[in-house]
Parts: sequence; structure tokens; C-alpha cells
Amino acid sequence: MDATGKLRAIFGPAQSSARDHQMTPENKLSLEQMQRAVEAQYETVRRPDGSTYIVPKQQ
Repeated sequence: MDATGKLRAIFGPAQSSARDHQMTPENKLSLEQMQRAVEAQYETVRRPDGSTYIVPKQQ
């Protein structure tokens, strides 16, 4: 058992927040900004078989 496993055996599992709460306006704005930044850096390419992958945009 590694160190993390020993700590979890003593203190229990790590806490996690619920994912069903409403997003705050600040979080929504932050998410939108992050998505725009990612879209500016990468593009999605679709293969003939229908699968997709992400590649850096050609400048």
C-alpha cells in the first residue's frame, strides 16, 4: 500500500463537491473564456470513417 492509500485508510476518501449545483455567473464566464481560447488554438478534423481528432491550427 502506498502513502496515499495509507492516508486514505486513516482519514477516509477525499472530499468532492456535488456536480448538480448551478454554475455561478463568474464560473460561466470563466468557462466561456476558456472554451474560446481552446477553439482559437485547435481545430477538429473529421476522418472519412466519422471519427474526430483535435490538431493545432495552422497559422
